[in-house]
Amino acid sequence: MHAQMKNQVAELLIMLHQGLVKRTLIHIAPALMLFTLLSCAGEGSTPAPDEHATETTSSHGAEVQLTADQVKAIGLVTGKMEKRGLSTSLKANGSLVLPPDKSAKVSVLAGGLVREIPVREGQAVTKGQVLAVVENMDFLQLQQDYLETSANLKALDADLKRQQDLHDERINATKILERAEADATVARAKQAGMAAKLRLFGINPSRLSPADINSLYTVRAPISGTLQHIAITLGQFAEPNIPLFTVVDNSGLHIDLNIFEQDVSRVKVGQKVVFGHAGEPVGRHTATIYAVNKAFEGDQQAVLAHAKLDENGEELLPGMYIEALIRTDSTEAWSLPGEAVVSNGDEHFIFVEDEANTFMQVPVRTGASELGYTEIKPLIAVDPKARVVVRGAYYLLSELTKGTGEHDH
Repeated sequence: MHAQMKNQVAELLIMLHQGLVKRTLIHIAPALMLFTLLSCAGEGSTPAPDEHATETTSSHGAEVQLTADQVKAIGLVTGKMEKRGLSTSLKANGSLVLPPDKSAKVSVLAGGLVREIPVREGQAVTKGQVLAVVENMDFLQLQQDYLETSANLKALDADLKRQQDLHDERINATKILERAEADATVARAKQAGMAAKLRLFGINPSRLSPADINSLYTVRAPISGTLQHIAITLGQFAEPNIPLFTVVDNSGLHIDLNIFEQDVSRVKVGQKVVFGHAGEPVGRHTATIYAVNKAFEGDQQAVLAHAKLDENGEELLPGMYIEALIRTDSTEAWSLPGEAVVSNGDEHFIFVEDEANTFMQVPVRTGASELGYTEIKPLIAVDPKARVVVRGAYYLLSELTKGTGEHDH
């Protein structure tokens, strides 16, 4: 079109040169004006490339504009991207367990009738606290035998000294001294054995006197903790080696996690664990792996990893089933709450506030996810201080994709 106009103007110039100005002026004026306008328009549409302008135009995503009432109605909330230490995590299941030294089943040394039970289930007890009082006639006899043996030993020691003096003066035979030594040694052995038995019953032998002899002995807590179970009643005969009380110290709780064969190489001592039991989010509690078994468990192709709790909440109990994440690799990355990232097919997006109540769709790649946060890598530049929709992004995506197909949250 420009070439045609140029030809028309050239013809007009020739006509002017031939003196036809008056006759053609009326015809050429509009053409000249139109040519001038077209020339100006042509010059404005072909500027020098502006790299910044081109990038802004090409990288600007689709936008959704809402009214203030719509923003309020959908509960839209914005926030900022955060730099968080997100980890590549390994899922594992297991249970809360107590080490052997933090759980005790208490029984009696000698059978007897239960005369007192001064404690109740669920009560906190300290090491050495009386749990029950039991009556036993053999215990009574043991005290009597100890006192008799102790008295007899004094006489035997005195006789041994006399025989030693007589032997030194060559008055008595050697065999008499040897017999005295043997009698004293046997008595001393008996006394030591009975003293050890008395200590098992909680009696200090050195303080025992005839006035202290009693048929009652006490059953005491071997550890501090909580009295979990009482399996005896007043007047019942307590049988030896049958547990009457169970005491647990939950401060020693740790986690046993099942690690399957293909994942064993990823689990190391010192790794952090986040976990939760039934009805809790996985990240409620934390622990640290302190040991990994070196053999498979029974018929499973799995080993146990042991993790010590960083804090022991009162709601955590032995035997609880737990779900855990073992943090195997850690990285610092920009992240957002999982609700801020929405998907349409295989594509992922966030929405950035461009202007008041106007939100631009920004494509992103996602990375590690942990404890409700997801690593994001925007595919176009986003100011780290920009306000990002952290609640309501799904509604914005729905507005953009109306009638275009399915989308996923």
